[in-house]
Amino acid sequence: MDKRVQFDFDISFTNGGGLKGQGFRLDIPGDDISDAELADYLARDLRLLMVGETRILNQRILEEDHKRTGPLLIDLSHTIYDGLVTYKGLPAPIICDFLSREASRERYAEGTEFQIGKIEMVANTGTYVDCPFHRYADGEDLSQVGVERFADLPGLKIHADHRQSPEVGIGFFKGRELKGKAVLVHTGWDEYWDTERYFEAHPFITEEAALYLRDAGVRLVGIDSMNIDDTRGGTRPVHTALLRAGIIIAEHLCNLGQLEDRDFTFHAVPPRFKGVGTFPVRAYARFDQR
Repeated sequence: MDKRVQFDFDISFTNGGGLKGQGFRLDIPGDDISDAELADYLARDLRLLMVGETRILNQRILEEDHKRTGPLLIDLSHTIYDGLVTYKGLPAPIICDFLSREASRERYAEGTEFQIGKIEMVANTGTYVDCPFHRYADGEDLSQVGVERFADLPGLKIHADHRQSPEVGIGFFKGRELKGKAVLVHTGWDEYWDTERYFEAHPFITEEAALYLRDAGVRLVGIDSMNIDDTRGGTRPVHTALLRAGIIIAEHLCNLGQLEDRDFTFHAVPPRFKGVGTFPVRAYARFDQR
């Protein structure tokens, strides 16, 4: 981001209530931003839902460049908590104490205590990656895929608004520089995360588009919806095509709308498990500051 904007705001929510702010500041690209764009940006930045009318007041661009001391990191992963349902039909994680702080006091000196957590879950929980073993018995598992295929990947965001169509077809990718990229499909579906709506008629990539991405030489394909495939049938052509080619898949991403239209790198590294083809990740995008 090159500049900062300072403004007041008054937000009304469609389910009642509101939110006001004074002297609020946000980093923005370029030298100006409209009130409508700023209202949308504010809602995304604060991760607000059910936003109704938004009034932007006293907007002014701060003339001095806003400098950062390091890279800008944007978290693209959902929070995993006890009881979270990521995919209907799969059990929710159980997150509890193996050793509580209270119990640990019996083992250590006075004033010293620890907590050791215990997690029971299926691998397809939260934001996760799939590698070839997920689909193919002879495919590489997480211990066999090199870390360079999960990290420091040049990223490309593709915007495919779910309100236009659930199908993300080949047209979204034609004419784009895809080779060697982590291609992240931003549909906006993550706004329904942790609701019943999330599981219904979700956006997906078509088989034709998956074959095009495979032949274009992408390294990873991610999406911010429940599944990269159309789940209304028993086939999974996108998983089939991409994973057979060794292309990593990332599902249940979020916050892709915050990615700027400039170069970034994508990172989504899972633990090095043997005999497992899927596992949650802390996915994020990195923008290097000028």
